[in-house]
Amino acid sequence: MSNLHLPTFLLTVARVPLLAVGLPLGLGLLSGYPTAKVVQSDWYKNLRTPPGRPPRQVFPVVWPLLYISMGYASHLVVNALDGASSPSAKSDYMLVLALYYTQLGLNLAWTPLFFAAKKTGMALIDSGIMTAATFYMTKLLAAHYPAASYLLWPYCAWLSFATYLNGGIWWLNRRTHGNAKHE
Repeated sequence: MSNLHLPTFLLTVARVPLLAVGLPLGLGLLSGYPTAKVVQSDWYKNLRTPPGRPPRQVFPVVWPLLYISMGYASHLVVNALDGASSPSAKSDYMLVLALYYTQLGLNLAWTPLFFAAKKTGMALIDSGIMTAATFYMTKLLAAHYPAASYLLWPYCAWLSFATYLNGGIWWLNRRTHGNAKHE
């Protein structure tokens, strides 16, 4: 893994706290913006959902907090990378950052998959990969920088819950006419 490289731009973004926090927050808000119209649609209102789904008003509160937390964690990681002296630690921090940007891309892809394309099965696959990458990233970070990993554990918990919700929605609606044509 020591040959892992990220574009300089991504490292630069993470080095500036405002940009590190602003990138996931801004992209998340842009990605989620079209959702407001879809949640008013018959398609969304008629979805069967698993037990435990919170009111939809919870999501626009939780997600910005998680985006801020993960963005600041990326800032702490790049600072740790810059100060790391061992090749092993540098390699692990680079892997954490690569996983961070990967999961961020998967996160941003989820909303269009689920809400715009109505492909709940594809969104579930995306969510599963994103959750696995985030848990691995957080576990790896916990070994080197536990304080930074604390910022990511709530995100891991929420992704697990969100994946459960997505899986339940896919399962409960997989045979309905409106969903079958989208899968």
